[in-house]
Amino acid sequence: MKLIADSGSSKTEWCLFAADGGVQENALSAGINPFYQELTDIEKVLMELPGWVGVQEVWFYGAGCAGEAQRNKLVTALEGRFPGARVEVESDLLGAARGLCGRSEGLVAILGTGSNSCHYNGREIVEHISPLGFILGDEGSGAVLGRKLVSAVFKRQLPADLSAAFIGRYDLSALQVVERVYRQPFPNRFLAGFVPFILEHLEVPVVRRLVRESFVEFFDRNILLYPGHRELPLHFTGSVAWFFRELLEEVALEKGCRLGEVRRSPMEALMVFHAAERA
Repeated sequence: MKLIADSGSSKTEWCLFAADGGVQENALSAGINPFYQELTDIEKVLMELPGWVGVQEVWFYGAGCAGEAQRNKLVTALEGRFPGARVEVESDLLGAARGLCGRSEGLVAILGTGSNSCHYNGREIVEHISPLGFILGDEGSGAVLGRKLVSAVFKRQLPADLSAAFIGRYDLSALQVVERVYRQPFPNRFLAGFVPFILEHLEVPVVRRLVRESFVEFFDRNILLYPGHRELPLHFTGSVAWFFRELLEEVALEKGCRLGEVRRSPMEALMVFHAAERA
């Protein structure tokens, strides 16, 4: 039995399956990000999973898992939850690359709560531009879209009726927003939580422009810096990429990029990858 996890800062998708395809169980849990969470916090999330037995391999692909210290934290937690299992922890970016490209070369991008990108040669990530998080980077991500929306609301950059609708829906003041972003945990989750409002009002020109400009920034500051960005297929995964895919395709075409697959989640493709071979 193999267990795969695809984890972002907002949620973790789990899939337990047999290599022969005979058994499959899926579950969702809170997001796990070892960059923000301590070992005890991660262990609490893992304890909420179903009582799976017979797990022989655990492949965890997660946000915040690029550094050795962060990976080791996850390994410790997963080995404690699934004793005796082989545990491998890798970045969510490598998971996206394996799922979307398999063993083929391509450019891969994640647009979810955060954003990320890489050049994958069919075996490993060979070039990577740091996303830098939602304050310094993460262009095109849910957290950045939420940040731009909140800023536009309280800086009076939106039509008055739209700002009133936002404040009425979320019952937030400027001071409360500052508290949540600067003093509370997981500000990226908080900001990304406003993406549904953006999606619902995408026909409003100023909102559409906000999203489009953020996607343009993502391409300009990330994708266009990779050699071969015009020749290689560019694959996307993540909820933002999925729900705004028409606008994403429009910007990709404008930038001369060849858009490949756009998936909300790479999980199904990761199952195929790990069922077919030992990575």
